[in-house]
Amino acid sequence: MKRRKKMTEIKLESRKAHHQVNIKKLWNECNYILIFLVIFIVFLIINGSETSWTSITNILLHSSIIGSIAIGMGLVILTDGIDLSVGSMFVFVGGLTILFYNITGSILLTLICALVIGGICGGINGILVGKCKMPPFIVTLSTMLIFRSISQYMMNEMGETRYRIEASMASYTALFEFGNGNVFTIPNLAWVFLFIVLAAIYMTTNMKFGKNIYAVGSNERAAKLAGINVEWVRIKAFAICGALVGIAAFLKIAKDTSFDPATSGMNFELYAIASVVIGGISMSGGKGKVVGIMFGAMAFTIIDKIITALGMNALLNDTVKGIILLIAVGIQMIQKRSSK
Repeated sequence: MKRRKKMTEIKLESRKAHHQVNIKKLWNECNYILIFLVIFIVFLIINGSETSWTSITNILLHSSIIGSIAIGMGLVILTDGIDLSVGSMFVFVGGLTILFYNITGSILLTLICALVIGGICGGINGILVGKCKMPPFIVTLSTMLIFRSISQYMMNEMGETRYRIEASMASYTALFEFGNGNVFTIPNLAWVFLFIVLAAIYMTTNMKFGKNIYAVGSNERAAKLAGINVEWVRIKAFAICGALVGIAAFLKIAKDTSFDPATSGMNFELYAIASVVIGGISMSGGKGKVVGIMFGAMAFTIIDKIITALGMNALLNDTVKGIILLIAVGIQMIQKRSSK
C-alpha cells in the first residue's frame, strides 16, 4: 500500500515538473506577445475613448516601414551578425529609386529598382562579412557612413535639399494612392508588411535556407561539419536584408513622395535592432521566432503613441525606448540563465 502511494506521489511530481517545464518553454518562446500586450493595454488605458479601429490599424501602418527593415535585420542577427547600415542604406536606396522613377515613371520598374539596389548593397555587406571574414560590426558601421555620405553628396551636386518625386509623372497619383490607401479598412502598407512577415515565417520554418540560418547562428562550426555553406548563408541573409530595406524605401516613397538625405532613416538601425530584441530574437544568434519581430516593431510604434498621448516631451521618446530595450535584453539574460 505504501509502495503504491509512493509511486502515485512520484507520478504526480513528474507531471507537475513536466507541466512547469512546458509553461517555462512557452514563456521563453512567446514572451514577446506578453510584452506587446502590456504596452498595448497601457496605450488603450491612456488613449481611452479616443481609441478607434483607425487608430489601431495605424499602428500597423506606422510599423510597416521600420518593421520591414527589422525583419531583414532579424535574419542577419539570427546568423550571429548585425547590420548597422540599414538606416543609411534606406536613404541611399530611396534617393536612387526616386531618381529612377522620375526618369521612367513606372511604378513596377521602380519597385524592382529598389529591390535590386537594396539587394546589391546588402550583398556587398554580406560578401565582406562572409567571404572576406571581416567583423559585421565594422563592415556595416563603415557602409553606414558611406551610404549616407554618398546620398548627401549627390543631393548637394544636384543643388537640392531633398529627393522628390515629380508630381507631373502620369503614374504619380496611382503611386500616392497606393501609399496612402487601404483595403478592407487596413492600410496598403500594412498589407505589404504582413505579407513580408508571412513570407519570412514560411522561409524560416519550411525552407532549407531558413533552417540553415538558425544552424549557422547556433553553432557555426557544427553547421560547417553538417555541410552547410556558412559563407553563402551569411551573404544571402545580408542580401535579403538589403532587399527588404529596398521595399521599405519604396513604401516610404509611395507614402511621402520624398527623402531627406540628412534625416531620413536616422536611427533606423537602432529601432530595427530594438524591434528584433523585443521580438525575442537572441542577439547571440540562432534563437527566436521571426513573428516576434512584428510584435516588437508594433510595440515600438505604440510607445511613440503613448508618449504623444501623455503629452511628454518628444525628446524623451528615445529615453523611454532605451529603457524598454534594456528590460527586453534583461528578460533574455534571465531566460538564458534559467535554461542552463
